[in-house]
Amino acid sequence: MTIHPTILSVPAPEGLQPRCAEARTRVVSNTPVNGEYHLLTLDAPAEVLACQPGQFFQLLCPEPEGEHPYLRRPMSIYGYDAEAGQLQFLYKVTGAGTRGLATLKSGDGLNVLGPLGQGFTMPAERKNLLLLARGVGLATLAPLARMAQQQGRRLTAICSARRPELAMSVDLFLSYGAEVIVVHDGDGSATPEALRSVIEAQIAQGRVDAFYTCGSARLLRLLQELGAKHNIPGEVAMEQQMACGLGMCQACVRSFREGDQVVHRRVCREGPVFPISEAIA
Repeated sequence: MTIHPTILSVPAPEGLQPRCAEARTRVVSNTPVNGEYHLLTLDAPAEVLACQPGQFFQLLCPEPEGEHPYLRRPMSIYGYDAEAGQLQFLYKVTGAGTRGLATLKSGDGLNVLGPLGQGFTMPAERKNLLLLARGVGLATLAPLARMAQQQGRRLTAICSARRPELAMSVDLFLSYGAEVIVVHDGDGSATPEALRSVIEAQIAQGRVDAFYTCGSARLLRLLQELGAKHNIPGEVAMEQQMACGLGMCQACVRSFREGDQVVHRRVCREGPVFPISEAIA
């Protein structure tokens, strides 16, 4: 199957990547991971595989029976492999768009637009990374873990879930050489208070010089407090409802701290990744 991408030039602030691609991809597989999540693997052209961890795509979801999703569905990248020509998304069926995604079968086509937004950074001085997220937020951090392994960084991944069997990407993080800590609601280990003790212990052992997280407001607040206390920087991938995903509609504007001022930025264009210290949970 020949995939013909369309290159789009999108206005962007100085220094930001202005180009993305629209392409029709082909479904390789679309399988349940556990009781809540599905893994979608696509054959995709090189033009949409020049990705960074933390970026996202806008997916033109098929229409499930009796429903008509109006907008594309923003979806963070779970995996990308330019050599294999594949792109992956991990999703939970929650609305019309993801119900449409769940109907896709091997061989079906799917229109995607991306990669979009600004991804995670990994400055050379960050040698010991701590990743903390809950549920599908861990999907956003999976490409970052792969990059950490490729660059020889030490990695600790704390995977939070309602139940242990719902903790996402544990085996994937282990395959990247991470120390994996699973916490869940059932035994109280996923509370901010319990997590504070776990992370403080990691810091005391010299195992953390950068934080990375996604999604959860309470986890963001916890890392902001610990970062300020121990002078540890970090980044957060923000979640926000979007319409165009290109920065034109202004639907995803959020407030951020910049020094002693509050400024407004588009999550889809200036983000979705921002410094933890600047985010307002």
